[in-house]
Amino acid sequence: MTVKLTKPDWLRVKAPQWERVGTVKEILRDLGLNTVCEEASCPNIGECFNAGTATFLIMGPACTRACPYCDIDFEKKPKALDPQEPENLAEAVRRMKLNHVVITSVNRDDLPDGGAAQFVACIEAVRRVSPQTTIEVLIPDLCGNWEALAQILDARPEVLNHNTETIPRLYRRVRPQGDYARTLELLRRSRELAPSVYTKSGIMVGLGETDEEVRQVMQDLRSVDCDILTIGQYLQPSPKHLPLQAFVTPEQFDAWRVAGEAMGFLQVVSSPLTRSSYHAEQVRELMRQNPR
Repeated sequence: MTVKLTKPDWLRVKAPQWERVGTVKEILRDLGLNTVCEEASCPNIGECFNAGTATFLIMGPACTRACPYCDIDFEKKPKALDPQEPENLAEAVRRMKLNHVVITSVNRDDLPDGGAAQFVACIEAVRRVSPQTTIEVLIPDLCGNWEALAQILDARPEVLNHNTETIPRLYRRVRPQGDYARTLELLRRSRELAPSVYTKSGIMVGLGETDEEVRQVMQDLRSVDCDILTIGQYLQPSPKHLPLQAFVTPEQFDAWRVAGEAMGFLQVVSSPLTRSSYHAEQVRELMRQNPR
């Protein structure tokens, strides 16, 4: 029997100001760009688009993995990469006057480098057009291709983000093509290869994990010297997606934030509506307070 959970008040968001949202959408459509805000049905799309920020989704919109929690389309053989995408992305950054940009991608397991070269091209294009903009890349696990990881880090984004997503016990169900140890290894190698780059990871909760299991993941991330952690509530995109097990209270999110800060994370963003790139622009202040 399926029990329907009622969405609590703390998960309700304000209706966006569609005039500003429309302006951002027009720029994206004009340049043929995708955003994870739209493709993954993010609940913060109104707030972020109103603020003129967006997380660009490159090499998409279809993904070569079919994670049961994710609302991005699955396609075993996605389209060829768009050679104009890096320049178009940089132009969007210029038009939107972004101080901080987040560049993420679908998984492209069909490519030998997992799309690393496209990440590099996007970083370089933004640097040419808007050198004052700080850059965060949210990358897939690249199937453990550490040469590809080094290629991305050599382009020197300010932040290297790779999401852990969930606790080890739930990996097979939540992230069947992922590997918990590989995720930790990617973050460990990132710190080793580029000590000046801030590393970041995120998890979602409400899938059946315990408080103790979440804290163990936090400890594991600190063991590889991860700088920034995000924790947010999983929301089931549709009935066909992975079922939600629980709505986690704001008090529990606060407890994880306090615990994470005590563990030594430079920043812990923990709330029901937190997503990987939610308020990512705050990293500029973090960099000022903790220069590398």
